[in-house]
Amino acid sequence: MNLRMRYVAILMVLALLLGAAGSYAGIKIAQSETPKTETTDEGQTANADKETKNFAELDEEERKSLFESIAGKGSDDKDASELEKIEKAYDIIEENYVQNVDKDQLIEGAIQGMLGTLEDPYSVYMDKETMAQFNDSIESSFEGIGAEVSMVNGKVTVVAPIKGSPAEKAGLKPNDQILEVDGESVEGLDLYDAVLKIRGEKGSKVTLTIQRPSASEPLKVDITRDEIPLETVYSDIKEVDGKKAGVIEITSFAEQTAEDFSKALKELEGKGIDGLVIDVRGNPGGLFTDVQEILKEFIPQDTPYVQVEDRNGKKTRYKSTIDKKKDYPITVLQDEGSASASEILSAAMKEAGKYEVVGTKSFGKGTVQQAIPLEDGSTIKLTLFKWLTPEGNWIHEKGVKPTIETKQPEHFYTNPVSIEEPFEYDDNHEKIKNLQVMLEGLGYDPGRTDGYFSKATEQAVKKFQSENDLTASGKLDQETGGKIEEKVIESVRDDKNDKQMDKALEVLFGA
Repeated sequence: MNLRMRYVAILMVLALLLGAAGSYAGIKIAQSETPKTETTDEGQTANADKETKNFAELDEEERKSLFESIAGKGSDDKDASELEKIEKAYDIIEENYVQNVDKDQLIEGAIQGMLGTLEDPYSVYMDKETMAQFNDSIESSFEGIGAEVSMVNGKVTVVAPIKGSPAEKAGLKPNDQILEVDGESVEGLDLYDAVLKIRGEKGSKVTLTIQRPSASEPLKVDITRDEIPLETVYSDIKEVDGKKAGVIEITSFAEQTAEDFSKALKELEGKGIDGLVIDVRGNPGGLFTDVQEILKEFIPQDTPYVQVEDRNGKKTRYKSTIDKKKDYPITVLQDEGSASASEILSAAMKEAGKYEVVGTKSFGKGTVQQAIPLEDGSTIKLTLFKWLTPEGNWIHEKGVKPTIETKQPEHFYTNPVSIEEPFEYDDNHEKIKNLQVMLEGLGYDPGRTDGYFSKATEQAVKKFQSENDLTASGKLDQETGGKIEEKVIESVRDDKNDKQMDKALEVLFGA
């Protein structure tokens, strides 16, 4: 018991020293990966991986030596006394509590308790099972609903649904707060316990109760889980007044993203593009190393593309080795679902590249986490650094502002439809307002969008019903509401309605 408690305490000391020194590189990175390269004060790039091993690759003797060296450097009489206090508490509880206690739970509870005092939703403890599922989400594919979630003000909050996922198809949106999973509250659960409840086997169904900022009442969303492949890079060419605009969409930053992006860029350049749009809308982030490799393609070496600040305020500036920018214009697309590594890209292109950023303000995550594995397969994911923009700005909880703010049509932001009792003329309800905005977006004139069911709204409903093989009653029942929602989803997916992309292309060639 004493040996294990000391091991846990020493590991926590290791985490703190990593935050201070930042020199022990190569530990496998999660969420926003710690950079694999470091720059000297002179701006020359050095490869840290050549001098260090991945933590997971160290043998038992090497790990033991590392822990002993850290313990030797950081321990004094006061530290020893504090560790003895933890041991004493463990002994008192184990030997005297009224019921038998699970020793492993005591150990895990101690770790979770220490992390809880940080009040940092991104610093968490993951047991072996949770860690395996977390690795799935950045490595290949997994089964679930396909949404990136985070803990915001104690609430499990959607950062962004993954492109083409069941979550996106069901209408989940950035900043939706998940209150219940199949009727069970997630209040009090840590983020990864909540994620385990949301995930499930392909084909199984889950009902999420969500609170949306634009809705006064909670909404229920039914989702059928599926396999979520992590194909993260999509490319296309759009014609704009005779010019070729290359478009590369990045849906997240996973292990193959940088390589796939480089291939896509070369293919587009080989086809003679006249400009490029990089689309990171709805991209919740991922691995720092991948966004780093992408930025090296665009930001010249005379300015950093990102800065990383440790707990002591020491800043490390990361630079490329290229001499000049691309010889074609570039525009970046972002929205409120763009987070973490996506924001690193947007901020770098905006400040260091002086490129236009089109869309809405991004999510606002400005910290870097690193996964520190424990011997039993569990992991501590700890915030080690702040990342700063090239100009030294910290965007945490603020987001990156676009240079050209552009929103999508209003019906893109409407809520899922749930009608228990049909609405009809002279009714007044928030759900009617939501459906009026939907109808207007689909080309039907409801006369007003304030929630009052007017005669004009009744006529718009009748027209929609008759054009979609429904009984033209003029009443808004669940069948009609469901069909309206279906048509809205089709409209959202139709590229011709993508006003943000239209603006990005317009800006790209100065139209």
